[in-house]
Amino acid sequence: MRAILDVVLLILQLYTWVIIISAVLSWMLAFNVLNYSNQFVRSVWNAVNALTEPLLQPIRRVMPNLGAVDISPVILLLGIFLLERIIVHYVYPYVI
Repeated sequence: MRAILDVVLLILQLYTWVIIISAVLSWMLAFNVLNYSNQFVRSVWNAVNALTEPLLQPIRRVMPNLGAVDISPVILLLGIFLLERIIVHYVYPYVI
């Protein structure tokens, strides 16, 4: 059972990096450091969006509109960090 929890924690850590990559990539696209005409950039952007948008959209629906500032990735990261801490401190020690 601990192996399953280790895999879950690893997936959560990898998803954290995907969210960070998504935020940085969106900033780079917004400031024209990168553009969509590059096929590699477009494919990476589509892959990252496919991974992050299913969890970010419900957060965006609940959050008030803050204009150009999107804090939904921060909220999602805080939720992931909370879930990791709950698993590490409250579930992992009691699993044999």
